[in-house]
Amino acid sequence: MAHPPDQADPWGERLPRHLGLWSSIAVLVGSTIGSGIFRVPAGAAATLGAPGPVLLAWVLGGAIALFGALTYAELAAALPRSGGVFAYILEAFGPLPAFLFGWSELTVIRASALGAIATIFAEYLGYFVPLTPMQVRWIAALGVVLVGFFNYVGVRRAAVVMNLTTAAKYAALAALVLFAFIGGGGSTANFSPAWPAGLNLSLLATALIPIMWTYDGWADLSFMGGEVRDPARTLPRALILGTGLIVLVYLLLNVAFLYLLPIPEMAGSKLVASTAAERVPLFGGRGGAIVAGVVMLSCFGSLNGSMMTGPRIFFAMADRGLFFRGIARVSPRFQSPSTAIWLATALGVVYVLLNDFQQLADKFILGIWPFYALAVAAVFVFRRSRPELVRPYRAWGYPIVPLLFLLASVGMIANAFWTQPRDTGITFAIILSGVPAYFLWRWRRDAVGKASVTARTTA
Repeated sequence: MAHPPDQADPWGERLPRHLGLWSSIAVLVGSTIGSGIFRVPAGAAATLGAPGPVLLAWVLGGAIALFGALTYAELAAALPRSGGVFAYILEAFGPLPAFLFGWSELTVIRASALGAIATIFAEYLGYFVPLTPMQVRWIAALGVVLVGFFNYVGVRRAAVVMNLTTAAKYAALAALVLFAFIGGGGSTANFSPAWPAGLNLSLLATALIPIMWTYDGWADLSFMGGEVRDPARTLPRALILGTGLIVLVYLLLNVAFLYLLPIPEMAGSKLVASTAAERVPLFGGRGGAIVAGVVMLSCFGSLNGSMMTGPRIFFAMADRGLFFRGIARVSPRFQSPSTAIWLATALGVVYVLLNDFQQLADKFILGIWPFYALAVAAVFVFRRSRPELVRPYRAWGYPIVPLLFLLASVGMIANAFWTQPRDTGITFAIILSGVPAYFLWRWRRDAVGKASVTARTTA
């Protein structure tokens, strides 16, 4: 469904709708599966200390992500707009909360995501080619620029890269699970005792925060809602199927890790996937190299997915009058949000080359969850305030499913304030710093508008 970039489609979008079902699933899965699943299982094992709580944490994390996807499917089908979460919050709660979401993405979330993923990709390249720390940074910066270029020349080309990398890395992870069980290097004894000391709910909530970081990406497809074909059918299916595929492979991987490694060894392994792969005799001692290659593939696909989805938030902000209008430019040649893509590329490169706020980025993992919760709450708002809204898909399990998602989100945030008040306070201070930025932006916009009116009336 192509149209001139200065004209909007029936939903108000100026970008062409090129993404079909499988490309949409690839965007969601490819954006989500990055480096986290290769290192977070060790942290979860260290925090919880037993196989039962560890697997429960991953099941709960998957359920929360799936509940979110089931709810977002209603919003995405009814409002298939660029920016996704941004658009839902804007329509339901107004410009200030929507601006704060865009502000958080602009100042920390997107830059740290692009920079961190690219850095991990370059670090694992060092497994095969010795690299100095500065060379790692330059290769990471080059990776950001490369995926920026892929996306600049059009979503179709970026989608081809996404489809190939997602299929390859999902197959590689499935093969790792398969070989873990048929290779003869593990033991079911690692699963017992499953619950030696009961269950500590606070520790479970603490472990959920990094686990939800590995699941983060389940909502990213919504950011590209303005470029999905037949969105009323495609977006709900892609959100639910894609999230289900992620939950499935994550659970199987964790069962495989536990089968290959006792909990104490799993907890003490910084590169848990590599350690586990070394226990598979079929790999013949090449487990580390195999995992390094899979991590590189996974990170490159996730980097491309982050570049496909993130700039659409900046584009949507500008297109709806909450950011500089020039950021909403659509390339006449490639029909891509070109300026927004290059803005995201520049942010990622700056992050990589300076790399001074890694700790800040780590602290900010929880920062996006208030906005996920607001978007889910928008379903309740729209059901009451906009009963006439066409809903091709209605959230399964409403109101219980979205309510459970909201309760889980509030619980994680409250536990973070209780257990890590300083880091969580920094996160929310950065979000709230967008409040004066919003009013400054509105003052500037109004002043420019008045000056333009004055110039026309005096001409």
